[in-house]
Amino acid sequence: MTTSNDVKEAVREKYGEAARRVRSGQGKGCCGDRGTSDCCDPITSNLYDIAEAGEVPAPALQASLGCGNPTALAELKPGETVLDLGSGGGIDVLLSAKRVGATGMAYGLDMTDEMLALAEENRRRSGLSNVRFLKGEIENIPLPDDSVDVIISNCVINLSGDKDRVLREAFRVLRPGGRFAVSDVVVRGEMPAALRRSMELWTGCVAGALSDADYADKLRAAGFAGVDIEVTRVYGSDDARAFLATEGLDGDAIANAVDGKFVSAFVRAVKPQRCCAPGCCSK
Repeated sequence: MTTSNDVKEAVREKYGEAARRVRSGQGKGCCGDRGTSDCCDPITSNLYDIAEAGEVPAPALQASLGCGNPTALAELKPGETVLDLGSGGGIDVLLSAKRVGATGMAYGLDMTDEMLALAEENRRRSGLSNVRFLKGEIENIPLPDDSVDVIISNCVINLSGDKDRVLREAFRVLRPGGRFAVSDVVVRGEMPAALRRSMELWTGCVAGALSDADYADKLRAAGFAGVDIEVTRVYGSDDARAFLATEGLDGDAIANAVDGKFVSAFVRAVKPQRCCAPGCCSK
């Protein structure tokens, strides 16, 4: 039986190895021993445009293992405080820091020592002073209540074995009116049991995918309002075969079963404003 600790250790090992590959100059961490200049995983490839790639150090882009581009969709404003859950090599933190400017702040939270070390190197290369990386788990965010304007994340919440706690923590640290704006993989329809059992796919953020209905329900249960899930990319059977091949698995056996069921999505929600007058909570 797979436990949340099993998942956590598998994630820590895979993402630590990805960081080590990038720091040693072996290329993009998502391709395992294939090590090409472009990522061979269709989920994590082609997420940032040329202009964005030019804004960050090359190792930050090489270490990106997400499924979307939350900084491009979160509509960050100057002066805001942003927290990236599972910040990896720091690409979304660095891009966020540029968006919020000198009067804002961008935090990155990660549990993997190797990724944190890589992120610090990228911060120094970038010359940005409004960036801070924190060591910790997304189920226990090391920030005080009501301290963040925007929470972003890039295909990381699916890696947690306790998503309800992650969402409650996100709600806790957001200020009233704060925005939850993450990229994640979402499943539509039933998922084959073989996928759920695969640790390799857990660390690829596929087996941990919630259905769109479950994701929305969990956000509302945590206290969020204004929940919206916008599909940004649909993965077909060819994408499934390519992804499974990078994990060393037989793609043909299950690719057709998952055709069109996995999507990348931008998940939005808002922490409601606190009541300021009698009856306002019912409006």
